[in-house]
Formats: sequence, C-alpha cells, structure tokens
Amino acid sequence: MIVWLASYPKSGNTLLRSILSSYFFSNDGKFNFENLYQITQFPLLEHFTSIDVDLNEDKAIFKNSINAQNFINNKKGKVKFFKTHSSFSKIDGYNFTDLQNTLGVIYIVRDPRNIVNSLAHHYNFSLDEATNTMIDKKKFMSRTDKNAEVFAGSWNFNYNSWKNLERNKKYFLIKYEDLIKNKKSIILKVFKFLNSLGMKLDIDMIKLNKVIKTTEFEKMKAKEQKETFTEAMIDEKTGKRKIFFNLGPKNDWRTNLDKKNKEKIEKAFSKEMEELGYL
Repeated sequence: MIVWLASYPKSGNTLLRSILSSYFFSNDGKFNFENLYQITQFPLLEHFTSIDVDLNEDKAIFKNSINAQNFINNKKGKVKFFKTHSSFSKIDGYNFTDLQNTLGVIYIVRDPRNIVNSLAHHYNFSLDEATNTMIDKKKFMSRTDKNAEVFAGSWNFNYNSWKNLERNKKYFLIKYEDLIKNKKSIILKVFKFLNSLGMKLDIDMIKLNKVIKTTEFEKMKAKEQKETFTEAMIDEKTGKRKIFFNLGPKNDWRTNLDKKNKEKIEKAFSKEMEELGYL
C-alpha cells in the first residue's frame, strides 16, 4: 500500500523525501539524488501507460487515478512512498485516492507567508502572482512532460483535505519549521507513526545520524551546484535549470514579503494559521 508524502508545493516535501529516501534506500545513510528519485511523484504520466489510459485526456487520468494505484499496489513488495501535491479530494467526481490504496499520509505544512517567495522563484511568478495562486481554491497544477495534472486547490484547502484521514488514524502532520529545528526527533516520530501503520521498523540510529548530517540544507545546496538535480525547473529565459535549493530555512517572510501580500495571506488563511501557531 501507499504512504503519501503530501504537501502544498514548496512546503518542504523534498526535504522529507531526502531524509526518508536516504534512510530506506541507501546502505550508508548518505544523501544522494539517485536515492531521492526512488520516491517519485504521483501522478506521473507513466503510471497510466500500463492500464491503457489516453494520456492526452486529463479527465481520463483523473478517472483512472485509483485504477493506477490498484495496479501499483498489486505488485508484490514493500510499502511504497509517493510524493504528491494533489489534494485529497474528488476531481470530476473521481477520488484522487481511497482507503484501500492508502496506508497513511505524512503531511508537511509550512507557514504560507514563507511559501510565497519560494513559489515565485520556482515558477517565475511575481509575489502578487504567487499569493493569488495560493489563494485560488480552483487551482490545478499543470501537467509537464512527466507529471499529470493534479488538483492542488488553495493552500488551506490542500491542508484541510488530507486531515480527513485523521479519523482513520492514517494521518501524521509535520510542520516544516519543526523539521528544520528538530530533525531527528521529528523523524523518530515519523518512524513511530509508520510502525503504527504496521511497518515494524527496527531503527538504526547510526544510519539515521548520517542521514541527519547529510541532509543539512547547505550540504544539499552544495551538492546541487556540483550535480544535476533533474527536478529543478528550467528557466524559460536562460534555458538553464533554476536553483532548487535556493533559500531554505533562510527564507523569512519578515524580510522577503511585502505588507500587501502578507496581509492578504493572513486574511485568507487566518483560521488555519492560528490552528498551526503561525498567527
């Protein structure tokens, strides 16, 4: 079955993937991009080729999301981790996923005021465009040459949608800010959650310590400067890949976000931000 690593875009999902992939898919606990790619995104277009879906039709992909997951889960093997920015919702009347395919979800959330700048950098948006994108309740993430279109919704819709799995004890919430400050303790809680889902992990603390050390932001940033990170966006103006590991923990809305967009974010998401302790 699938454990979803779900989040709104630019919320720290790649950091979580980096940690978990380094622990589960390396021998020595050292971070590298090849292991990171072991946890892919869903939905990729390739997930639908095996079930004969017309890849030119977005509605056909929405309709067959669960069929694709059924196909994935019919393959014998261990628990499968998938990253997604999709909301846990229906698109054109069809569910993104269901309880038969979902073992659990680890949802990572980030102060939306700090997402604005990251979103703007990643997608070549202005701060106004990034803010409006986050507030757009009907927002779809466009397909790429590899990724299928997904319905993300607004920042708060995405966050609230996955909370519905809490009643089934399949939901674990991580705040990006806590993961940065207390990486080891948060990951140990993640392992405890995975054990509650039936994974029965024997924790290797020596390996985990190496994971913690090699997934420090500055080390991953330095690695990107030396190697190609294929998930980084191509800048349409230069034709070169943009820096993915840009500011990380140094991205502070207090200095990077103008008053107008700050207030717009706080007004739109006041309920959830208060709930999460961001206000």
